[in-house]
Amino acid sequence: MAAEVGLFLDALALRAGYNSALVAVGAALLGIAAGGSGAFIFLRKRALVSDAVSHATLPGVGLAFIAMVALGGDGRWLPGLLIGSALSAAIGLVIVEWMARATRLSEDAAIGAVLSVFFGLGIVLLTIIQTLSSGRQAGLESFLLGATAGMLLSEAYTIAAAGLVAALIVLAMRRQMTLVAFDPDYAATQGVDIRRTDLTMMALALIVTVIGLKVVGLILIVALLIIPPAAARFWTDRVDRLIALAALFGGLAGYIGAALSSAFAALPTGPIIVLVAFALFLASLLGSPLRGVLAAALNGLSFRRRVHRRQGLLALARGEAIYDGFTLAVLRQAGLIRRDGVATLAGRAAAAAAVRDEARWDAAHDLAAHNLAEDERVLERYDGLTPIEEVMTADQIAELDRRLARLEAARPEVSG
Repeated sequence: MAAEVGLFLDALALRAGYNSALVAVGAALLGIAAGGSGAFIFLRKRALVSDAVSHATLPGVGLAFIAMVALGGDGRWLPGLLIGSALSAAIGLVIVEWMARATRLSEDAAIGAVLSVFFGLGIVLLTIIQTLSSGRQAGLESFLLGATAGMLLSEAYTIAAAGLVAALIVLAMRRQMTLVAFDPDYAATQGVDIRRTDLTMMALALIVTVIGLKVVGLILIVALLIIPPAAARFWTDRVDRLIALAALFGGLAGYIGAALSSAFAALPTGPIIVLVAFALFLASLLGSPLRGVLAAALNGLSFRRRVHRRQGLLALARGEAIYDGFTLAVLRQAGLIRRDGVATLAGRAAAAAAVRDEARWDAAHDLAAHNLAEDERVLERYDGLTPIEEVMTADQIAELDRRLARLEAARPEVSG
């Protein structure tokens, strides 16, 4: 194991050999392109369309092989296979779009039909190819799950060039794609061509799918399109940052996955890249301070403690007995009560402050109801727990106290 860890560290530092470095860089470039391009597909909620595009590439691979063999080649010229897969995927994409637009079928039904039929046709073509006496059929099945061991420099250049094209499309169309992803109806009122924008998003998926066939295969490429943006969504609410983080996560998944595959020879590159992407997703799901599970749990616990502290202080101020064990624990930990439940000096001061705070908020709402409050919007921020000093300024509180004093003085005395 120590030897494999050393090899892994060497692969990360690009010191594990020319081919390992080439695969790592190529996989990282693919991950960057996939993550950045997949961000809009993820936001548009069209992950299944990218799945249909990826599966629709298989018939093109088979037909391109047969065509090249018929022309006297060995059938495994990579540019030819990629061209065939791109044409096949484009046809599948057009069919999905047409069926969803011109028939009564829903988009998911059209996707299911195209995905299953094209993939089934591809498997039939691969089976027929295995029976041919001409051409070199071995290795075509690698397009299903990817195979990077024999990556050439020209293939890395192809991935880089296609990734650059995808990046330029994202930069040029990000405003339109953002509008369509969040609110297609509003985008239409702004003059955005919805159909063309959707096709552009799918074209990004097509580009990434075609260049990813060599690295992760058509079955797994959809994971690189969707998992990095899904992980990035836990960290930000801004589209630009989401695109950047998705590209970063995709690049890390490709780079680390390729390094792991290089160090541990028995691990296939494509599936490992996807598993690394999932590990990044899982870390984001658990650890993101914005939407992570742990952050949500901590925020929930903090909110519960604030509620029990507030209610406990009000109970102390009213002289009521406190029976809830959690409330007692919160007050004890804050030094507001002794172990026997009697309030400390700090506890009595905090209880008096809580009562005064409640009275101020009640008065502020009464004043707002009579249109006497200067800024009613401030009241909308009150959650029943936040001290008034954190919401209103000192001048506002002083003015509130003066008005309360005047109102109190104006009330008629009640005789016994």
